[in-house]
Amino acid sequence: MPLTDTAIRKAKDPGKLTDGGGLFLLVVPAGGKWWRFKYQRPVTRKENLLTFGTYPETTLTEARAKREEAKKLLKDGINPGEQRKAEKLAGAERAANSFEAVAREWLAKQSWVPGYLVKVTAWFEKDVSPWIGARPVADLRAPEFLAVVQRVEQRGAIESAHRILQNCGQVMRYACATGRATSNPIPNLRGSLTATPEKHHAAITDPVAIGALMRAIEGYKGSLVTCCALRLAPLLFVRPGELRNAEWAEIYFAAAEWRIPAEKMKMREPHLVPLCRQAVDILRELHPLTGVAATSFQAGEAGTGR
Repeated sequence: MPLTDTAIRKAKDPGKLTDGGGLFLLVVPAGGKWWRFKYQRPVTRKENLLTFGTYPETTLTEARAKREEAKKLLKDGINPGEQRKAEKLAGAERAANSFEAVAREWLAKQSWVPGYLVKVTAWFEKDVSPWIGARPVADLRAPEFLAVVQRVEQRGAIESAHRILQNCGQVMRYACATGRATSNPIPNLRGSLTATPEKHHAAITDPVAIGALMRAIEGYKGSLVTCCALRLAPLLFVRPGELRNAEWAEIYFAAAEWRIPAEKMKMREPHLVPLCRQAVDILRELHPLTGVAATSFQAGEAGTGR
């Protein structure tokens, strides 16, 4: 006799409550109620059991629907137990090859400075993954990426939209290299975003004004360290932060070079700054104040002001 919700709710004693067609509810001593489906495997005709979850999480109606699905598979000669395993495996593979999973794997291989890594990671988490993070990289197409970056563009973050699209292209290139995708659709989106507005930083371009600036620097009467930094800036053309954080161990007088190590650079690559004669003279002037002993100046040696 088919089961009813009333009979199931009242069932307390351990045992089986049969619904028919191989479906039954197993009441266990601990009080749980488990849906089971008994069937014979195709070909071998060996008896097997399939679990449909627990009651009331899986309702009577849902359990019956799952029974009918399983019976359709059996009619086609498919073992529903093996089919479930295959679907579970496919789901795990799908998750491992999702855009979010591949993006995280690609990010872990980057050697950027921490601040930039945090920024790119935030872009993926907030602007990309909510929309396409769960999608397999092999299934993603150009319109899906375009929709992602257009959302960013529409809020006025045009430069960020371009950067995000570039990063997505790098992830897809990595997906192709690792065999998770066969093509990278990002190049097809060239020109699809609003062009990034040009930004002109304040600069002196008039020769007369430049001369006045240089004379003002030479006439500055502040501390020696500040004076030397101001005089070095137009000779070396480095960022203010790079000049401010320079260390004597990076200065190679014999080679007339300032070798900035990779860990200080945004892209984690060492940067070589040639030192003209005037720059070397300024650094030698500064060393007695901020370096080690003045006797460490020995022509031909590298680092620590030597």
